[in-house]
Amino acid sequence: MSQCRKRCRRQLTKAARYFYRFLTGTLTQDSIEDDFELSTVCHRPESMDKLEELTKFTKKELQVLYRGFKNECPSGVVNEDNFKTIYSQFFPQGDSSMYAHFLFEAFDTNKNGSVSFEDFVFGLSIILRGTINDRLNWAFNLYDLNKDGCITKEEMLDIMKSIYDMMGKCTYPTMQEDAPLEHVESFFQKMDQNKDGVVTIEEFIESCKKDENIMQSMQLFDNVI
Repeated sequence: MSQCRKRCRRQLTKAARYFYRFLTGTLTQDSIEDDFELSTVCHRPESMDKLEELTKFTKKELQVLYRGFKNECPSGVVNEDNFKTIYSQFFPQGDSSMYAHFLFEAFDTNKNGSVSFEDFVFGLSIILRGTINDRLNWAFNLYDLNKDGCITKEEMLDIMKSIYDMMGKCTYPTMQEDAPLEHVESFFQKMDQNKDGVVTIEEFIESCKKDENIMQSMQLFDNVI
């Protein structure tokens, strides 16, 4: 494994720890009250029982997630600017704003400019507890920026540039200026099976399942909570 890849993997592991701290709000094992403590929250999420039915989290896990979410977002919802600020803590050595924008768009399923606790846990349920197909579908939706059912080279280049910007010093000194474009070309070489210039969901899932590195990277957050 190259030194760059090792550094990036260490940084992603570090990001996972930050992610855990964000999810839980604190690393302490304080007892959690059964109620939501909603007196100061503007947006009222659905009941724990309902969210437990709709996600793959237990009621206790949902309570932990809610405490962390409310700690960062007292109003009960987070807008894109706040989301970017929170996400920047995961990658302080780079500029994560553009990738955070793409990620926010993926969580904001209602396209109303804000992410509620429900939006948050529905996405997390897929990322952390979903099947391989669930996770790959979610990733495809993230990369399909205009949501037309396929990934173009232009979309993938935007994603890759945002990832390299986010990793920042992690990639120094091995990253070349044309590295994002080379990554995109490699991506399409593997995944654009019929060579029509776009990657469909079927091509994406089939190719990802054959790639050992991609399968390993998908396990990064398996034990976050």
